[in-house]
Amino acid sequence: MDKLKCASFFAGVGGIDKGFENTNFFKTIYANEFDFYPAKTFELNFDLKVDCRDIQNISVDEIPNFDVMLAGFPCQAFSIAGYRNGFNDKKGRGTLFFDLIRIINAKKPQIIFLENVKNLLNHDKGNTFNIMREKLEKSGYYVDCAVLNAMEYGNIPQNRERIYILAFKDQKIYKRFKFPTPIKLTTKLKDIIDYETQLDKKYYYTKGKYKGNIYEKLVEAMDDDNAIYQWRRKYVRKNKSGVIPTLTANQGEGGHNVCIIKTKNGIRKMTPHECFNAQGFPKDFKLPKNMSDARLYKQAGNSVCVSVIERIAEEIKKAYIVGK
Repeated sequence: MDKLKCASFFAGVGGIDKGFENTNFFKTIYANEFDFYPAKTFELNFDLKVDCRDIQNISVDEIPNFDVMLAGFPCQAFSIAGYRNGFNDKKGRGTLFFDLIRIINAKKPQIIFLENVKNLLNHDKGNTFNIMREKLEKSGYYVDCAVLNAMEYGNIPQNRERIYILAFKDQKIYKRFKFPTPIKLTTKLKDIIDYETQLDKKYYYTKGKYKGNIYEKLVEAMDDDNAIYQWRRKYVRKNKSGVIPTLTANQGEGGHNVCIIKTKNGIRKMTPHECFNAQGFPKDFKLPKNMSDARLYKQAGNSVCVSVIERIAEEIKKAYIVGK
């Protein structure tokens, strides 16, 4: 059976694409990402040139025909960490969903896969999500959704809850599809974080490096080599769940979002690649060498948990193949 062709929108660095292609049943043939920097990371890992135009300026005739739409459409408008403006977002990020509908109505893909923050489900008392569901249903699709946590469904030690929305053109496939069930978390922090190697000094906290007594407070509070800590402006917070807190796009900007660890070589922040590892990307996933860490941290925080995506894609594959 030929692989199903995917078109990826708001593709970022290709986390959703990676999850789908890992099943060996899907192949991304087109990717659109407005931000030049994650697009470069995408191109480094996929044999595909990214369309970096604004999705609003892309004609449907310029997009090749495809079987599956993949889209992690902008979440800032719905995120708890943002302003929760939804469709009224001043930057227009909330209304980009309707560009997806424009493309869906023209291309009629068999399957639609959407990912966003879990707060989308309850935004505006559920009205935002209901509008999205209605638009998909009016376009001729059967819709299912679930909120899944990476540490429960992706075997990744990160507390990351996201909503996954599936829409199927074929009712039979829709009825056969089931979201994956929870699995035991066996991946340890040491599997994705290098506690042994001496790294570049820029990642380490040392006395006098930062204003105030941050270093001293970190040394005093960080008594557990197997925990993730964060500096919360005035105090040190230990993540008692034993996993990495939800990675955010502004992790590289400092402040309370930075994940800090205690290693044999000193106290340091997680590296950009360790953040990608915490999203389920393989250790051989390539990061551009001529790009700032701040941009790479942002890309990791904006991305998806690849292993959760892969498990969902496997279930789509099962539901699709049974009927063929």
